[in-house]
Amino acid sequence: MVAVCYSGLFRILFLMVFAVVSTAETPLKVLFFSKSSGWEHDVIKRGPEGEMSYAEKILARVGSSHDMVFTFSKDGSKFSPRYLAEFDVMFFYASGNLTKRGTDGNPPMSQKGKEALLEWIAQGGGFVAVHAGSDCFHTYEAFEKNPPKDARGNRYRLNGEASDPYIKMLGGEFINHGPQQVATARVIDSDFPGYEGLATEVTVKEEWYSLKEFAPNNHLLLVMETAGMEGKEYDRPNYPLAWARPYGNGRVWFNAMGHREDVWDAEYFQNMLVGGIEWAGGKHKTELMENVLEESPQADVIPPQ
Repeated sequence: MVAVCYSGLFRILFLMVFAVVSTAETPLKVLFFSKSSGWEHDVIKRGPEGEMSYAEKILARVGSSHDMVFTFSKDGSKFSPRYLAEFDVMFFYASGNLTKRGTDGNPPMSQKGKEALLEWIAQGGGFVAVHAGSDCFHTYEAFEKNPPKDARGNRYRLNGEASDPYIKMLGGEFINHGPQQVATARVIDSDFPGYEGLATEVTVKEEWYSLKEFAPNNHLLLVMETAGMEGKEYDRPNYPLAWARPYGNGRVWFNAMGHREDVWDAEYFQNMLVGGIEWAGGKHKTELMENVLEESPQADVIPPQ
């Protein structure tokens, strides 16, 4: 009788240990969504026979060495509670009004699909976006394709609580960009996953996004240093470029970099992506401090139109 009890106890302990080990080794399931209803960036364009894009190739390689399994999709029609439940993290490099077929002609997201995405994040999902992920669902813009330049006037004012729900989830919105140039982003939190080992700043040639609608509870990771930059888009005080934030029970991470192939090639950028995905997927416990006013006190100053 005692032997049976010990046998049962050992079996329970074995199952508990197995469950812990299995959980620790379970790869993060990540959906990389790159539909372009607006401008389609070169790094996410697939080949004529459907060959993987530049960004997809890099993510597939990075994922294989960091316990991540990527699904690559440009099909917005799949978004539903059931589909989203298959993933731990959503990774957006999309653009425009994603409820429109738009520029790349891929199936759009339904309004219910958009609502399902926001609810999925609020209920505990992880959301990651780079670059054009801030160029989605502009407030008061419902164009079929990339909006003409003379129809973007609304971007040059703050909409606050009237902003599109996606913008409020992300914690910021793209306004415009100037010419590609070498410029400097100041590193705010070098202890955040993926930012370890960085110097106090990142200086590189990039297509630097000018942004607005910053959520007050953003935890800033990078701040754009605008002094000396070329282009009226940067005729403004320093502003946030990358951040992490809560959204309900979910985690949201954004970095406005990622236009150029050589940026995607860079080890520091790949480290940022890995850290952001792992953090959004719940693999790191990191305290988030609201630091917009401290690190970018004039963030809400809009550049001239």
